[in-house]
Amino acid sequence: MSKELPNNQKQNEEVDLIVFFNLIGNAINKVLDFFKGIFKTLFSAIIYALKTLFKSWKIVLGLLVVAAGIGYAVEKSRPTIYSTEMLVEPYFNSKYQLVTNINYFNALIANKEKETLKQIFKVNDDVIDEVKGFAIEPGPESENDRLLQYEEFINQLDSVRAQEYSYEQFLENRSVYAGKYFLIKASAYKSNVFKDLEEGILSSFTNDYTDKEMKRRDELLEIEKENLEEQLKQVKELQKVYINVLEKESDNKKSNVTLGELSISTKDKQTTKEFELLQEEQKIRNSIQKI
Repeated sequence: MSKELPNNQKQNEEVDLIVFFNLIGNAINKVLDFFKGIFKTLFSAIIYALKTLFKSWKIVLGLLVVAAGIGYAVEKSRPTIYSTEMLVEPYFNSKYQLVTNINYFNALIANKEKETLKQIFKVNDDVIDEVKGFAIEPGPESENDRLLQYEEFINQLDSVRAQEYSYEQFLENRSVYAGKYFLIKASAYKSNVFKDLEEGILSSFTNDYTDKEMKRRDELLEIEKENLEEQLKQVKELQKVYINVLEKESDNKKSNVTLGELSISTKDKQTTKEFELLQEEQKIRNSIQKI
């Protein structure tokens, strides 16, 4: 009896393996049947569609012609949109005010606030009705411009933080409106209205702060110009003195004239201050022209 037990155990193991492989085979067959069914369905649908197409090609062709005609008519019925661009450089840090005002204009157009738009642009209803909208985006910018912005930003940080903040981090985190130049786009249904919109667009650059800064800048420039004109006057007087000295000089007599930091000596006729005076005059004149 002890010899029959191992034989029965061996037979049971063989039966289990057969059952296991049968289960695997059935599962594989089901998966294959599933994909076969999908492929057969898709293939049947394609064949049916092609069969219908060949049978009803006249109807299909007619529908295509009608669809093309409708599309052409819709495209032709759309109004022509004209656009213009303006490259601007906001002054006195008014670029954020400019962006805000452009968005404000678009909101007024969307809400059909004609009266407010007429007051801003100083135009009549006919012009306002033709305006479609505005857009603003950063203008062209060179690598040198970005480097200068980075240097200006770094100078505002303490020494420790400045060493940790790389140029790549600056470019990644800076505002899209960090540049100097901006491109304003205006779109309208007529091409002759853009000139009437200039005054309103230019008003986007100004506010109370910019007006005060502009007035302050003009006052400083005026003071600087007055100082330069006074210096030019002194140089001209010094030139006259120099000419008088040359006219009155005598043989082998020493004559020195001092005015401010300049000293004129007639001891050596070859070494005069004439060239120095001309240089000083030209320098002052150039400074006045820049103002």
